[in-house]
Amino acid sequence: MKVIIYFFLVVFSLGLYAQDTSTIVEEIQHYQAELNAEFANPDTTILEKDDFESFKQLQFYPIDLTYYVQAKLVRTPNEKPFFMPTTTDRLPEYVKYGELHFKIDSLDLVLDVFQNTTPKEEYKNNLFLPFTDWTSGDGSYGGGRYIDVLIPEVDSLYIDFNKAYNPYCAYNKNYSCPIPPKQNDLPIRVEAGVKDFLKVK
Repeated sequence: MKVIIYFFLVVFSLGLYAQDTSTIVEEIQHYQAELNAEFANPDTTILEKDDFESFKQLQFYPIDLTYYVQAKLVRTPNEKPFFMPTTTDRLPEYVKYGELHFKIDSLDLVLDVFQNTTPKEEYKNNLFLPFTDWTSGDGSYGGGRYIDVLIPEVDSLYIDFNKAYNPYCAYNKNYSCPIPPKQNDLPIRVEAGVKDFLKVK
């Protein structure tokens, strides 16, 4: 009897894991579809004219849940606000909200995560995660990529690098984009998320 119960528990747990995995993949696919739709829509696109006219879809790395990781959030409440450098003279004010500690392929990694000091109401619970890695300039945009995360109620959250996106200035020189700080340069190749954008020449 114990063997039978154990068997069903294992099957049940594997079923839940498969279901959760499937849900995560579907969310990533939905995110990619929404991003493509935004770029393909003349009312919402940020592409320059020539790029928009030839646009078909963004290029993404294959979805890989190796890059969907749980991170421990270490809050740093006594940080002082600072002006984050951008690709222009614009200097938006951010404050370091905390550190995200996580593993990829058994490697211990840390990223600083930031909060805008004057966010719009709909973004007041958002955190900004800019980063570079060994694909920056070699598959992904050389200036790094961003991930948006929500402030959790607990001391952990999930980072989904499959949802890493390019700053607007990767597509259009008229935009001003925050530059990922040096401490957020990951010593690995993050082959997940959106790839570099090849502009029309």
